[in-house]
Order: sequence, then C-alpha cells, then structure tokens
Amino acid sequence: MGRAFEFRKARKMKRWGNMARVFTRLGKDIEIAVKSGGPDPAINARLRLLIQNARHENMPKENVERAIKRAISKDASDYKEVVYEGYGPHGVAVIVETATDNATRTVGNVRSYFVRNGGSLGTSGMLDFLFEHKCSFRIAFKEGIDLESLELELIDFGAEEVFAEDDQIMIYAEFSNFGPIQKFLEENNFDIISFAFERIPNDMKTLTAGEQADVEKMLERMEDDEDVINVFHNMG
Repeated sequence: MGRAFEFRKARKMKRWGNMARVFTRLGKDIEIAVKSGGPDPAINARLRLLIQNARHENMPKENVERAIKRAISKDASDYKEVVYEGYGPHGVAVIVETATDNATRTVGNVRSYFVRNGGSLGTSGMLDFLFEHKCSFRIAFKEGIDLESLELELIDFGAEEVFAEDDQIMIYAEFSNFGPIQKFLEENNFDIISFAFERIPNDMKTLTAGEQADVEKMLERMEDDEDVINVFHNMG
C-alpha cells in the first residue's frame, strides 16, 4: 500500500460531527459550487457530485434545493474558500481549509487557535513543500469488478492509489486529475459515494502522548469552528 492508504489509516481527525454540522457543511459546499458553475447539475460536475454526497449522507432533498436557491438569490451570502497555514504546538504543520462569508472574522478565529495553543499563523504557500494536494473518490463495489483491473484502467486517467476500504473502493490521484477520473467513473456507472480534496503530508512528525494531546486540543477547537471545512496536519 502507498502513502495515501497509510495516511488514512493513521490520520487523527474528527468526523464532521453531528448531522446538523454535516448538512451545514454540505450546504456551504453546494452554494460555492453553484456560484462557480451554475445551478444545473447536468453541466456542473462538482454540484452533481455534491448532490450525490448529500444523498449518501441522508441530507433531505429540500435542504439541497434550499442551498441551490440561496446561491442564486441576490441576497445570498458570498462564501469564499480560504486556506490558512501555520505551525501548532511542538512544530506540527497545520493547514486549515475554510468556507467563509467574513474573512476578517475567520482569520481572527484561526489565528487565535494557533496562538492560544503555542503556535503561529503563517503565510499562504509556506507549507507547500510538506503536503501534496490530492483528490480522492470513495465508490461502491460493482458486481463483477476486479480491483486490480480497475486500478490499471484508472492509472490511465491519473490514479495513483486504488484500494479497498470498508467494503468500498478508495481512489487517490493528483488534484489536477479530478475531472478525468470523475468523468471515467460516471461514464462507467460507478456509484460515487463521496469525493474529497486532501492534503497528504510527505513526512509525519512523531510526538509523545502528552505532546499529541496538546495538538489535539488545538485541532478540536479548529474543527468546532463553523467556518472550518477541513484541518490537515503532519502529526504521526
């Protein structure tokens, strides 16, 4: 198995949280997708996948429709995706992905999470050398599918790792190969359960149990912020 598999196995990160937080995040993602690509899922590939994600998360259809209507409303909040980078306690590198309608509020909050826990907020791009930006897909097994054969097909579209996980299939690729892989999966009638953009560390930082607890305390505060979508780190 490769680094993506090991990263998933070792990653210490909370689930999105309760159902309300899942729906809130999906709603924001849908609004951003509609603003960037339009409200028609037939021509907006990212929106199409988000609607599938919402279905698999049991998000009511009415919630999805409301999110789309909000995005095309004149009074809609203008959510922007903003990424913050810094170092947490004990030198752990941290990338915080947010979706916000008030960048001043969000950067203030994120900075406080770093500073109050002995870390510091840095500048954009400072951690590029530590993390690789990947896309991932989780798909359902289809009857008669051979995982090795599927992997060989997907390599032609840029896939780097394909492996089974929890009776499903995970696919990892460079961020730039998201579109070709999505197209292949849809054209071959695969059920895309979820997709994500992830940042995989090149090297993991080993800490003591006490040091890990310090970092976890900061990460929990970040993940509880309603503007925060994802938090990535290189703590082993």
